[in-house]
Amino acid sequence: MLSFVSTVRALGMECKQCSQTRAVLLGEEYRRGVSVKPDTPRARARAAVVDEIKSAARAQLAERGAAALSVRHVARELGMSSSGMYRYFASRDELLTALIIDAYDALGAAVEQAESAVDRADLFGRWWAAARAVRDWARAHPQEYGLVYGSPVPGYAAPQDTVVPAARVPLALAGILRDAWAARTGTAPPATAPAPSGIDLALSTLVEPLIGLPQEVITNGVMAWVELFGFVSFELYGHLMGSVHDGDAFFRVMCERVAASIGADAGVGSRH
Repeated sequence: MLSFVSTVRALGMECKQCSQTRAVLLGEEYRRGVSVKPDTPRARARAAVVDEIKSAARAQLAERGAAALSVRHVARELGMSSSGMYRYFASRDELLTALIIDAYDALGAAVEQAESAVDRADLFGRWWAAARAVRDWARAHPQEYGLVYGSPVPGYAAPQDTVVPAARVPLALAGILRDAWAARTGTAPPATAPAPSGIDLALSTLVEPLIGLPQEVITNGVMAWVELFGFVSFELYGHLMGSVHDGDAFFRVMCERVAASIGADAGVGSRH
């Protein structure tokens, strides 16, 4: 629901104010709401009901779409009263936000886990693992992917709560971009850099992995992000039918060319 530029702009604002965002930048776990596992029977019972509500809401998303999500309908599906439902989610938008955060977190966790399992020096392997994780997660969870990367829900505006979860995938990709530049040049980026032409200032001044990278490098990184999600969206929504015969082969070629554009070429050190 958030664009890349608006995400990083908001993330940069959070970096100055919010320790939770700094924790994400350092790779620590972030979760919305209670940061520790419920440790009382009442808290565990509430968490179980919340999970049940969200599961029913996801089923409604698959059946009717995000625009038609209704707290009252979910309540009926669960045999709850509307007033009882509102003790857990005060509005349709609050429930929608919870689903969006869950989707961003699930995709982010899948990408982080896949990318972190690859040797740090294997730049193409890291990019390939991250890209495959995005594609695999989207194909396994098309409704959730559509919720965060599909058409905006009429009348809904994503709140700040979604910023940090939404940034998890871009931050993982930005880390690869920075390491690829450092490996190619043999030096770390400077502390500051001029604003990239055509790219929002927030990208080069507020998001830690991108600070100091040349404008061309950041531009190529944004293009890589757009191409990856563009392919996944085209494939998921059937726009490649009649154009691409072998989706797997085309995806590999696309990833190799995108990796080359950011300096993470498939070379001798790649095991993938």
